[in-house]
Amino acid sequence: MLSLFQNRDYAFLFGAQVVALIGTGLLTVALGLLAYDFAGNRAGLVLGTAYTIKMVAYVGLSPIAQAVVQRLPRKAVLIGTDLIRAAVALCLPFVTDLWQVYALIFVLQAASATFTPAYQAVLPDVLPEERDYTRALSLSRMAYDLENLTSPALAGLLLTVMSYHWLFLGTVAGFGGSALLVAVSVIPVLSGTAAARPFRERLSRGLRIYLATPRLRGLLALNLAAASVGAFVLVNTVVMVRGDYGAGETGLAIAMAAFGAGSMAAALLLPRLLDDLPDRRVMMAGARSLIVVALLMGALIWLDGLPAWGVFLLVWAAIGFLYSSILTPSGRLLRRSAHAEDRPAIFAAQFALSHACWLLTYPLAGWAGQAIGMGPALLLLAGVAVVGLAVASRHWPDGLPDAPEHDHPDLPEDHPHLRANGGRRHTHAFVIDDEHRVWPTHG
Repeated sequence: MLSLFQNRDYAFLFGAQVVALIGTGLLTVALGLLAYDFAGNRAGLVLGTAYTIKMVAYVGLSPIAQAVVQRLPRKAVLIGTDLIRAAVALCLPFVTDLWQVYALIFVLQAASATFTPAYQAVLPDVLPEERDYTRALSLSRMAYDLENLTSPALAGLLLTVMSYHWLFLGTVAGFGGSALLVAVSVIPVLSGTAAARPFRERLSRGLRIYLATPRLRGLLALNLAAASVGAFVLVNTVVMVRGDYGAGETGLAIAMAAFGAGSMAAALLLPRLLDDLPDRRVMMAGARSLIVVALLMGALIWLDGLPAWGVFLLVWAAIGFLYSSILTPSGRLLRRSAHAEDRPAIFAAQFALSHACWLLTYPLAGWAGQAIGMGPALLLLAGVAVVGLAVASRHWPDGLPDAPEHDHPDLPEDHPHLRANGGRRHTHAFVIDDEHRVWPTHG
């Protein structure tokens, strides 16, 4: 993986991701303390509202933002959204009312909903070889996991010598550093075809390509499976660790570290595994195994209570490993499912649809844990994952060819596409575009 950093532009872009993630981690801690200043014991309600605003912005604004900025240079979009996020972070220490917090969080998350899919769509163009791109996906996964582990520790260290308000300046520095690193990188320029389309078509094109592609419909269902069990872990771990095990904040950190360590282990293993195995086999195996682990753990908790602490940590590490094995290869599927000019649109569609899964499973995990208990709640979320796996198996069948034979009865004989591919009936790597509006085996 380290050989990727010989690519100067990728090294700068990865650095931009890392410093922005550190800034985001500091923001999360500072925002929690700011909420407590405003609301005291009701800070959880404030944070819950802020995170709901985040998810709504991600789901509702990402495709719209992508359609709006498609006419702009990609580098300018990335730098501009980083600077907007830095400006919002700079304003947060000076707010005097909760509505101002909510408004600024909405602006910040709207910028993130623009930046993240645009950044993800750039990487396949910077790393055109699939082997390199696969390793970049694993590095990105590890960066997220390391941020979850290190940012709270860094924030805790800084808070020993300064007020939490200064953490917002760390966030400003993170987003500003990200903008600077993007500025010194070279980002390939896309053709003007996509930008020339009418706004309505730009708005719907990514979603249309996504839902017309069998492997991406399968990916969406697998996102639901991963989000179901993942939401249980992220929402209810604190309740089990603090309430049932009687552990303190250190215990919670250890439990989440176990989950993150499992995820990082998968990210390290996957590049070599995906060199030899198809994406579908790896992702489906991960989903099946995740469901089995969740069902067994849910039944154990329901019938016999929580297991020994060491067993609990091993299970959380296994869930992290399997969760990552489902999600990490997703960029490979998106990369091969659209032409370069359409990749920003389908990455935005993936961003919105995958967060819609979390918008469903987060509240379900929280409600179920409180209403029916942890064991039944985990069984319920595992049941949702079973539905996701079943839908994925149906819409992304094994053996579906990437280059199906098809014809074009609607195209004239002298059409450039027919001339380039040897006639009306032909075979080539198939993606949904202007000449191919329906997948051959589905319509």
